[in-house]
Formats: sequence, structure tokens, C-alpha cells
Amino acid sequence: MARYTDSSCKLCRREKQKLFLKGAKCYSEKCPVEKRAYPPGQHGLNRRQKVSEYGIQLREKQKVRRLYGMLETQFRNTFEKAAKLRGVTGENLVKLLERRLDNVVYRLNLAPSRKAARQLILHRHITVNGGILNIPSALVSPGDTIQVKESSRRLSVVHESLQRTRGDSAVPNWLSLDKANLSGVFLAVPERTDIPLNANEQLIVELYSK
Repeated sequence: MARYTDSSCKLCRREKQKLFLKGAKCYSEKCPVEKRAYPPGQHGLNRRQKVSEYGIQLREKQKVRRLYGMLETQFRNTFEKAAKLRGVTGENLVKLLERRLDNVVYRLNLAPSRKAARQLILHRHITVNGGILNIPSALVSPGDTIQVKESSRRLSVVHESLQRTRGDSAVPNWLSLDKANLSGVFLAVPERTDIPLNANEQLIVELYSK
């Protein structure tokens, strides 16, 4: 399975903003984005400042794709699936991304980042409705229960992530978290206004529609 193996900080620098791809380390470490606020590479400082319309659309797509930790083919397939659904394509895309199992585990604060959530899922530490599901891209449906497997409940990464959770506000209103049982319920597909994603998905729609 193809995956990105280079430095996560390079992705943040390329988008010129923190994407929080390393979880808690993004808060504790001196972020390279703050020290070098320009794209990586030997020509980073010399790149032209004026960006075309296509360039703006591309950067928005790359930002969202990297936030959710997806490669291009997988992201494009998700977009095409969103385009076939009723409603606004951009909103459908974001809703599908939020329904991914790795994202739900991250939103429940059972993992410090989406990358860590994928590790937990691939290593068979997560169950959905009582059965092990080791596919990070699997879509969660309303009413599904996501839980850390019984034999994996001593994992330090899970407890350290939950310790940073303060109050119910740390979990989106479309999810319900039970800290004692290391589990959560996907209550409903969220509306776009309820999703904490700082992105203009319409630019992605315009890019793929060309």
C-alpha cells in the first residue's frame, strides 16, 4: 500500500500553515512553519508570490488532502463518489471525509492525529459494532459504535490522547464519547457548518471540474 513517508513538517511548510499532522508534537515543538514560513526546497524563498487561479485551487485541494492523510487517487475517488450524491458536491466531499474511520477515531480523541489513528486501525486495535475493522478508509454510519479493543485498552497513545481532552466541547456534537469504556458512537452525519475544517471545498470542485 502506497503511503507518504517523508517529513510531515514539509507538508505544513508547503501549505504555509499548521496542519497538525504530528498530533501533540505540533503544540510542544517549535514548529518549522513558524521558523521558516516559506515552501521547502532550495527554491522555496525564490518562488513567485503571484499565484494563478489554478494554483489557488490546487493548493486548497492539496491542503485538504494532506489534512486527511490521503493520496491523490484515493482523494479523487472520494470526490467522484461525492459528485454522484444528491446535494452540494463540496459539502458531500467533506462529509465523506469526516465519515472515514481514521477521522472518527481522531475526532473522538482516541488518537492524537489521523496518522496515529490509522496505525491503531491497521494494527487491529479498533472495533466497530463489536468486530475488528482494520480499514482506515471505511465509512462509519449513524449509530455505529467505535471502541478500543479489550486487549488494547492499556495503550499509552490512547490514554495520553484522552488526557488532552477537556470537557464535552472537545468532541464534535455528532459524536458521543465514553472515556471510561474507550468508546464512542457516531450519532449522525454532520452538517458542513458543524465540521471544524478551515477550507473552501468549492475550489476543489472547480479544480476537478476542469
